[in-house]
Amino acid sequence: MAEELEAVIGLEIHVQLATETKMFCGCPLSFGDDPNIHTCPICLAHPGVLPVPNRKAIEYALLIGAALDCEIAPSSIFHRKNYFYPDNPKAYQITQFEIPICGSGRLGDVRINRAHLEEDAAKMVHVGESGRIQGSDSSMVDFNRGGTPLVEIVTEPDLKSGAQVREWGQLLRATVKELGVSDVNMEEGSLRCDANVSVRPVGTSELGTKTEMKNMNSFRFIERGIEAEIARQKELIGSGGRVVQETLHFDPSTGELHSLRSKEESHDYRYMPEPDLVAIVPTEAMLKAAQDALPELPAARAARYRDELGVQDSAALLLSFETEWAEFFEGVIGHDPGIEPRVAANWVTGEFAAELRKQGDQPLAESKVSPDQLGSLVLMVAGKRISHSSGKSVLEAMVADGADPVTVVEEQGLEQISDSGELETIVEAAIENNPKPAEQVRSGNEKAIGALVGAVMKETKGRADGGEVTRLLRRHLGL
Repeated sequence: MAEELEAVIGLEIHVQLATETKMFCGCPLSFGDDPNIHTCPICLAHPGVLPVPNRKAIEYALLIGAALDCEIAPSSIFHRKNYFYPDNPKAYQITQFEIPICGSGRLGDVRINRAHLEEDAAKMVHVGESGRIQGSDSSMVDFNRGGTPLVEIVTEPDLKSGAQVREWGQLLRATVKELGVSDVNMEEGSLRCDANVSVRPVGTSELGTKTEMKNMNSFRFIERGIEAEIARQKELIGSGGRVVQETLHFDPSTGELHSLRSKEESHDYRYMPEPDLVAIVPTEAMLKAAQDALPELPAARAARYRDELGVQDSAALLLSFETEWAEFFEGVIGHDPGIEPRVAANWVTGEFAAELRKQGDQPLAESKVSPDQLGSLVLMVAGKRISHSSGKSVLEAMVADGADPVTVVEEQGLEQISDSGELETIVEAAIENNPKPAEQVRSGNEKAIGALVGAVMKETKGRADGGEVTRLLRRHLGL
């Protein structure tokens, strides 16, 4: 019987900090500008230059450390990580090795090993159809990115699947975004994820040989790439082979894995203390400022929505991961104390989000609907002034041109039928005019009652309460 194997996954996530200037010089940071216009002797590594640390980058690193519940080192130092690549003119990267600024933290159920400061390399541009080095006609270097401040967050190998990595990565991304220290735009490379993947027999603790998947820029692709690599390793071991430590690239268009190079160990980089920089020694004031600046983070906000407001788990997560959606939701429930948060959350993440997508995939920031307007609509539906069906029609008009919901209801005569005698007459007519489904219901096929409900709704133009219609139909059908 084949040995059952389990995956063990650790992540290295690079977060590009949203500072105005680079990590060790005064060159501005700006995405998408012409190549090589934001450079100077320091970031181009001319002889004799001296780096100067970016104070804002250090403050941002402390804020990330506080959000990840990390231990902050009283004194941390920079190292030189030696390697030669065409996008690294110094032939070494200034990073932190032995004593990172942040260590031993946690986010959710994943332990953080460290979060350290470093500078980014420049950007290689490969000329050719694929845009990758394989098969390219030539390669060029854009040094605008060289020296960009990064925080590298390294987890312990606590993750077990691609799906768990996607979910946890989205939580980390939302957490960093909430801090305002990075735009975490994965398409532009502001957040990049490397995954170290290995497998081992279930019930053992020793780690297997790992492979590294580099620079994946979409959590959906990360999930697919990791699952492909787990399957490859299990198949390899199951057929008597062994995993080789190497760096891999996952091609999301083909679902294939390609080897890039053998995996380096830390001793390959010949780390040495950076002699041109003094130690970082955060003051008590800097540590207090980081703690005081922490906003309510997504995980805490989701817990509050669930535990205090009674919002369903799925809606609580959707609202908590995007600040603008959370603010919109809180604006809706703030419209009137009578609004039930659970109901409002369902409208925001359900009907409203769907209508925005339906009408041109509108971003929330550009929506014509205010939280007060949606709150007013939710209140009318909950108070049975209009039916849920009519509410969706009103919402369609609101998203289209920002119409006031009360005005739409009045102008279109959508107020729910409150005369029980009028509704009874319509129900009786529906049964009489639809004898087949009526008989099917009487014979025990209760699903057929949907046709009768639909007939009543069509006659009332959606102004009847669905629950009341069903109750009356069942009574008139003798159920």
